[in-house]
Amino acid sequence: MLTPVLISGCIILMVGFSIRASFGVFQLPIANEFGWPRAEFSLAIAIQNLAWGIGQPIFGAIADRFGDRKAIVMGVICYAAGLVLSSFATTPGAHQLLEILVGFGIAGMGFGVILAVVGRAASDENRSMTLGIATAAGSLGQVFGAPAAEFLLGFYSWQEVFLIFAGIVGLALFALPMMRAPVATKAELEETFSEILGKAFRDPSYGLIFVGFFSCGYQLAFVTAHFPALVTEMSGPILPGSILHTMGITTTAALGAVSISLIGLANIAGTLYAGYLGKRYSRKYLLAGIYMGRTLIAAAFIAFPITPLTVVTFSIGMGSLWLATVPLTSGLVAHIYGLRYMGTLYGLVFFSHQLGSFLGVWLGGTLYDSTGSYVTVWWIGVGVGLLSAIVHLPIREVPLKLREV
Repeated sequence: MLTPVLISGCIILMVGFSIRASFGVFQLPIANEFGWPRAEFSLAIAIQNLAWGIGQPIFGAIADRFGDRKAIVMGVICYAAGLVLSSFATTPGAHQLLEILVGFGIAGMGFGVILAVVGRAASDENRSMTLGIATAAGSLGQVFGAPAAEFLLGFYSWQEVFLIFAGIVGLALFALPMMRAPVATKAELEETFSEILGKAFRDPSYGLIFVGFFSCGYQLAFVTAHFPALVTEMSGPILPGSILHTMGITTTAALGAVSISLIGLANIAGTLYAGYLGKRYSRKYLLAGIYMGRTLIAAAFIAFPITPLTVVTFSIGMGSLWLATVPLTSGLVAHIYGLRYMGTLYGLVFFSHQLGSFLGVWLGGTLYDSTGSYVTVWWIGVGVGLLSAIVHLPIREVPLKLREV
């Protein structure tokens, strides 16, 4: 199962997502240096997520039309250039503009392109598990990204850390030679891009998948961007003699960075298990269950006093469901609509995910500045999670080609 394509795809995802997951750690250093309201850098991260969403179907189409490796190279260049230029930005507008470049870079190195390649290279029997392994690799990057940024900020300025991260992004190119996969089956090659796109757009199930992925983006992006700051400001103190204190986690700021790492660590197991279940059970019901689980965990966290124990418990619980939606959603798209244009079709669904990401990050900063709290935006996330659990239930999980027979 661990083919060269899967290994190289995992490396690229790991690099891209480790850096992407660290942006929340820069929230306070950048805001404090320039004296900006929280909403300014939040908007920059929100724009990054929106650009990622817009770029995903574009890079998916480039990969489908011109080749996967060309799309990935373009993504690496955009990502590295965005980080380098951002290190010289001194105004909110400059940061927000340059995050468009970073977002496009993440799209070129992200799930839409990589999972399409990995999915085509896998057998029907192993596809769900293979997609789960690739997704889990992105989570492994998240384990190291935020703590690495926090560690580097102890020795370097945030500008220098951005430059270091740009160099790391460039290293992903060394994995590129192994990214080769069959294009599609003979029957799929006979179907044109406009034909499959038209069929998908006319299918109500595609619309439900699109809507359902919105809350995933809202919840994940809000937590990635704002949870470290939320924990820093709202969590109870870490008491001397506690397990966390003896591990060297003595401040709530350190706990905030570690919480992102814990989410990523728990998600490795959760995503692999989701991939395992995806080839045995209905993906739509698994997705509905995951969204309901997230909703209950988020509601319980905000309903009780925030302490180091509840932060750790939430991080592990939410982390186990974090990216478990990705192999199931991408697998559902491939199962219903085929593999030939999976990069584009999943990329369009992922755009909904990133609309949610934009709203979660932007609302987090805006409502914090107006209310002084993250509570309202958190409860909105609980509501959209419940909506996603419901909309997955009517999806018709039957391949289009079988419906037409």
